[in-house]
Amino acid sequence: MSLDFLFAPVEHLDETLTHLFDGAPLPVALLLAALLGLRHATDPDHLMAVTSLVAADGAGTRAAARLGAFWGIGHATTLLVAGLPLILLSSTVPEWIGSGAETLVGIVIAVLAARVLLRWWRRDRAHTHEAHRLRTPRQAAAIGALHGLAGTGAVVLLLIAAIPDPVAACAALAAFAPLSAASMALCTSGFAWTLTRPAVQPLYNTFLLPLLGAGGLLFGGVYAGLL
Repeated sequence: MSLDFLFAPVEHLDETLTHLFDGAPLPVALLLAALLGLRHATDPDHLMAVTSLVAADGAGTRAAARLGAFWGIGHATTLLVAGLPLILLSSTVPEWIGSGAETLVGIVIAVLAARVLLRWWRRDRAHTHEAHRLRTPRQAAAIGALHGLAGTGAVVLLLIAAIPDPVAACAALAAFAPLSAASMALCTSGFAWTLTRPAVQPLYNTFLLPLLGAGGLLFGGVYAGLL
């Protein structure tokens, strides 16, 4: 089973933006890197992980934005800590590390999806809701960092190919990383805001929540290479 049909549209958009780097002056290259960072948050695996985290915790709009921000901070930190040295050395993440991180990402997504299904099944969550909320910012940051490790190699290769000058490529990564974090906060808050509307919430609680959980289990299993 393949997830290529989900990733193909965003990969095509990345290729289109990357072609614009050719011969572009540094300010334009930094702007393009910023746009790629904003787009990066919409990768299917990123959205699946964070929306499952939000759904499992039952977070409202403000709490969802906080979770998305912590996820993005973890992701951006890994990109910068691992990516900057790799760019300067014209290297990339070893394949076994990237592959292992992707497998762990898939497993984490499946675990989060299982929590979503458990939340839907139990219905009465009043006594456990706050306990989960206390832990989720750290969980979100850790999940984001793991995603960052899984995706650093691809981001570094993209920037090295698009911007031959290592210093300029590092500057592009510095523009890319924080905007991907900001974009994820916007995505998660938008997700939570939509699902907490009075007209949507009954459908969400009875239909969309188990659908999201089942979809996350399937996605995580395929992404981890288990299905």
